Amino acid sequence: MISINSQNPQMRLIKKAVDVLRDGGIIIYPTDTVYGLGCDLSNKKGIEKIYEIKRRNKKEPLSFVCSDLKHISQYAMVTDYAYKTMKRLLPGPYTFILEASRLVPKIILPKRPTTGIRVPDNNICLALIRELEQPIISTSVKTPDGEHLGNPYHIAECFGKIVDMIIDGGIINPEPSSVISLVDDDIEILRIGKGDVSAFLSRG
Repeated sequence: MISINSQNPQMRLIKKAVDVLRDGGIIIYPTDTVYGLGCDLSNKKGIEKIYEIKRRNKKEPLSFVCSDLKHISQYAMVTDYAYKTMKRLLPGPYTFILEASRLVPKIILPKRPTTGIRVPDNNICLALIRELEQPIISTSVKTPDGEHLGNPYHIAECFGKIVDMIIDGGIINPEPSSVISLVDDDIEILRIGKGDVSAFLSRG
């Protein structure tokens, strides 16, 4: 476990974590909603291991985190409306469902070619993505009975022997992101979480 300053992440420690990701490792890292379990988006073996750790059905998609809107546009089809909407709300506690581009590995896509993408408002998380220059898989860290974990020491007790690195970015009060589908500019709120969705409700 390494401790990184959540306001001003130390670059030498960010580089250390990114080396783990580049070597095919799996890390646990803070976001603005929950602690995330992830690996480099192009790491197929790592993705398979994440499905195993989570005991998740392979038919269930995995989301990933990007550093900004420009980064998102490489991995998804972004319409003008989607761009304006995301520009207003990101970085922030939202997962947007968009049509996936060919750069998204098939392993994380279910039968439908859509994908969930986040830009978390968390300096550690954004520093990791920028240094790696690749999106990072992001799925929430939970106990086997489904409880989200926000304390790095509790996370270390549960996952210390399973993952390659845990980043302590402080205690988080875990609350999942709001999930909003913008596919074909047809707005659908799939989950109400930390992000305020009232603007979408009034539009609908």
